[in-house]
Amino acid sequence: MAESASILEARDISLQFGGVRALSEVSFQVKNGELFSIIGPNGAGKTSMLNCISGRYRPTAGQVFFKGRDITPLTPNQRAARGLGRTFQNLALFSHMSVLDNIMVGRHHLLRNNFLSGAIYWFGGAQREELEHRRAVEDIIDFLEISHIRKATAGTLPYGLRKRVELARAVAIKPDLILLDEPMAGMNLEEKEDMARYIVDLNEEWGMTVIMIEHDMGVVMDISHRIMVLDFGRKIADGLPGEIMSNEHVKKAYLGEEDDVVGEVA
Repeated sequence: MAESASILEARDISLQFGGVRALSEVSFQVKNGELFSIIGPNGAGKTSMLNCISGRYRPTAGQVFFKGRDITPLTPNQRAARGLGRTFQNLALFSHMSVLDNIMVGRHHLLRNNFLSGAIYWFGGAQREELEHRRAVEDIIDFLEISHIRKATAGTLPYGLRKRVELARAVAIKPDLILLDEPMAGMNLEEKEDMARYIVDLNEEWGMTVIMIEHDMGVVMDISHRIMVLDFGRKIADGLPGEIMSNEHVKKAYLGEEDDVVGEVA
């Protein structure tokens, strides 16, 4: 991957809940066009970091910069409007709504016509806008191969398909940077292979920068351009997959002393 400017920078991010310190002065950069993974044992602070980036949490100290702008004070909606999308570790779909409607929710912040202009210009701007958003959603549905469930109620779907629908909704935001929190958790081998392919295609063909949390080390080492390792809320390593695999500190703190570390890590 060619050298490029940073799309995201975290500067000395600390996060504290009462007496519990979830993150301690974590700094890193993600380059534009990169597929960047964050790994670490349970409780290392991985999801807390994604929450600080997406705006769900406000850091106790430190700043988050996106496209060169300090977004630390911004709400999650304001960050989404600037091109930041995410999925959640625990599914956050509207279970009573159809797959199509769930994905359309992701386009909401892109709507330009308000209620009044939509009523006046329904046969002009608003109608055209609706058709454009429908076409964009259909492209996502085709890409993720979920046409056969487009009218199904989201809450009735198997877990693996619901994870795919959540990814579709995040993609519908039209993000420049997408945050994926354990996108393959709970999936079988075939589902993981499919999801890994979608993520790589989003990065390479759709031009999305990706920050991913994932426990399957085989997937992480195979598709990541660069990896950051957290342990007890602190960054202990940041580098290429090969560098992370051979890092003695990482082996001791997370991967163990064994040479064969590829596989599912709890």
